[in-house]
Amino acid sequence: MSSFSLYLIGMIIVIGGLAYGAFMLHLPTPWLIVGVVVLLGIGIIGAVNHTRRRDPPAS
Repeated sequence: MSSFSLYLIGMIIVIGGLAYGAFMLHLPTPWLIVGVVVLLGIGIIGAVNHTRRRDPPAS
């Protein structure tokens, strides 16, 4: 399993926990969905930045 997929699985678990907590606090559903989408986008961007390979230095 690549580090990208592990990073995304971890982010999905965190997002799920936060979404469940927001649901238990009776947050309105539209705001819950917006928060999940925003956090998922941040997670994907973070996973790409964390796992991308650097360009070799030009000689």
